Amino acid sequence: MYRKRVSDQLSFKDFYLPFGGKLSGNNRWVVLAELIPWDRIEKLYVKSLANERMGPPAKSARTAFAALIIQERLNLTDEETVLQIQENPYLQYFIGYREYKTKPPFDSSLLVHFRKRINLKIIRKINEEMIALQSKAKDKEKKKGITKNKGKLIIDTTCVPNDIRYPTDISILNEAREKSEKIIDELHLANRGKKQKVRTYRQKARKDYLRIAKKRKPRRKEIRKAVGKQLRYIKRDLGYIEKMAKEDGLKQLSRRGYKNLLVVQEVYRQQELMFRENINRIKGRIVSISQPHIRPIVRGKAGVAVEFGSKITLSIVDGYTYLERLSWEAYNESEDLKREVERYKKRYGVYPESVHVDQIYRTRENRGYCKELGIRMSGKALGRAKKIISREELKQKKKQSREDFIYRIAVEGKIGEGKRRYGLNRIMTKLAETSETVIGMIIFIMNLERMVVDIFFVSIFTELLSYFQGLNLKTKGIYPVRMDIICNVY
Repeated sequence: MYRKRVSDQLSFKDFYLPFGGKLSGNNRWVVLAELIPWDRIEKLYVKSLANERMGPPAKSARTAFAALIIQERLNLTDEETVLQIQENPYLQYFIGYREYKTKPPFDSSLLVHFRKRINLKIIRKINEEMIALQSKAKDKEKKKGITKNKGKLIIDTTCVPNDIRYPTDISILNEAREKSEKIIDELHLANRGKKQKVRTYRQKARKDYLRIAKKRKPRRKEIRKAVGKQLRYIKRDLGYIEKMAKEDGLKQLSRRGYKNLLVVQEVYRQQELMFRENINRIKGRIVSISQPHIRPIVRGKAGVAVEFGSKITLSIVDGYTYLERLSWEAYNESEDLKREVERYKKRYGVYPESVHVDQIYRTRENRGYCKELGIRMSGKALGRAKKIISREELKQKKKQSREDFIYRIAVEGKIGEGKRRYGLNRIMTKLAETSETVIGMIIFIMNLERMVVDIFFVSIFTELLSYFQGLNLKTKGIYPVRMDIICNVY
C-alpha cells in the first residue's frame, strides 16, 4: 500500500528545530535536495508498488530514495545509515521531514526493500533525465536543425567486485556439502520419530577437507584426490535428499533451503564434469553458494588477474557518466561501441565528433562504422604508417594523439572515484537486484556531485561578470572580460 504525500516540502528556512536555530541554505544536503526531481521519482516509485495492496503504508519515495543516496554517498552500513539520519537534522530535511525528530526514521531492514523497489531501471531513467535538464545541448541542436557531428564520447569498461572470499574448488565443494547436510537435517526434523536419520559422515568429510585446506602449498594430486572425496560425499547426500523427496516431498523445506538445494545440485554438476574431463573452465561457473549470480571476470591486470562480480560499461559526455550496460556474465566490450554511439545520437540529436576508447574497441568493424558516420576514433590507424608525410602533418598527428590520450583519462578518473570514494571496488549487498541498485546509485551520486560543481562555477562566473560590468574599465584602456566566452570554454 502507498499513500501519496504532499510534494511541497517546507523550505529549509521553515524546518522546525526544537532546540532553536535555522538550517543553513549552503549546506551540501540542502543543495542536493534542490537538484533532485522528487516528483518524477515518486511517479516511478509508485509503479514498483503496484502489486502491494495490503499491509501498512510504505515509506514515501523521497524517504526511500534519499536514504539510499545518504548510504552510498557516505559509504555506510544499513544500521549506521539509520543512526546518522536520526542524529542529523540536515539529513532529516533531505529525506523529506518537516521537523526534527528524535526517533529513528525507520528500521534498518527496510533499506533492503528500498533497494528492491528502486531498481536499476528507475535509477537510470532519473539519471538520464537529470543530465538532460542540466545539459541543453540536445534541444539547441534540434532547434537549429544541425546534422554535423558534435561533441566527444568516452567509453570504457570495468569490473565491479562483490564481497566474497576467493573461491577454490575444494572450498566451494565443502560449502556445498555442508548445505546439503543442513537440508537433510531440515527434512529429517519435519519427520522426526517416523524414520531413522541417515548417515552423512559429516565429521569424516570435514577432516578430509581440513587436511588439504590447512596445507600451505598442496600438490595437484592431493587437491584432485580431495576434490574427488568431496564430490562423493555430495553425491551420497543428494541421493538421500532425492529419496526423501520421493517419499515425503520437499514442502518441509524453507524457501532458502530449496534455493540452496538447486544451487548445490548445479555446483555438483559443474564440478563433477570438470573433475571427470580434467578441465578448469565451464560456462556459467558458480563461485559462491550464497551468491550464485556472481561470475569470474578475467581482467588480466597486474595484481588482479580475475575479479568476481559484475561487468559494467560506462560512457562519459561533458563530465557526466552514463551506465550503459551491466552484466553478471563476461562479454566482449567491443560489441558496445555501435550501441553507445546510437544512444549518443538519441540523447543529443547528433553523432559525436570523436570517440575515445582503448585498444579493444578498435576493431575493423568498429573503425568502418565510425568512418561511415564521419566519427574520428582515437588511437593509431591500422596498417603501416605512410612513408611520405610532411613534418607539419606528423607534428599535428602527434599532437592530436596526445590530446586524445589526455582526454580519455577522464573515464579512468571516474572509475577511480567510484571505487575509492563510493565503494564501487567492493559491493556488500548479497542479492543480484540489490547489487545492481547500489551500482546505479553510485553512478547517480557521482553525477550529482558533478552538477554541484557546475552550479558553483556558474555562480562564481556570474558574480565576476556582474563585478566587471560594474567597473568602468574602458577609461583605463582595459577591455572588459567576456565571461560568456569563459563559460563556453569551461
